[in-house]
Amino acid sequence: MERRQRGVSAGLLLLLYQISQVGLQNIPCVTLGVLVLNIFLFLNPVRPLSEVCLSVNEAVHRKNWQRLLLAPFHHADDWHLYYNMISMLWKGVMLERKLKSIWFAYIIAVFSLLTGVVYMVLELLLVVILDDPSYGMNCGVGFSGILFALKVLNNHYNPGRVSSVLGLPISSKYACWVELVAIHLISPG
Repeated sequence: MERRQRGVSAGLLLLLYQISQVGLQNIPCVTLGVLVLNIFLFLNPVRPLSEVCLSVNEAVHRKNWQRLLLAPFHHADDWHLYYNMISMLWKGVMLERKLKSIWFAYIIAVFSLLTGVVYMVLELLLVVILDDPSYGMNCGVGFSGILFALKVLNNHYNPGRVSSVLGLPISSKYACWVELVAIHLISPG
């Protein structure tokens, strides 16, 4: 789990460049706040990744519930941060303008907690169904679950669009599910 390097790196520099291209004045306040929080915690993590990552073993068995709050806002490395925050930038600009800042902040807060709960329930089900306790040890960090939920919400508010997934045109209604499978195949961890 300790893949993360400290300091300014290529992924972080590229993220800052992309944010500057959009322009701080064009990024709604909650979206900007989420970007700043994630970048700040990447540069100044609360604890090492092994102490903030979310797993059934740590959160449920050891009752370390703070991981539900910490795991979404920590990233494994600069590219993990880059891809998540570029996605957040795009989705945040679209959704926050449509939903308004207070409602969007509420949604981010709820999704931040619920995606961790769903992750643990799914891992626990895998432990029980497959009779394999190793699934209870899987430890995850990052904003990806929240981004997936935001993509589903974005598709609800903007139906009929076509997205490109790995160069293939796919209805946005199904694109988030295809992306989820593609991400798992490309980067299973």
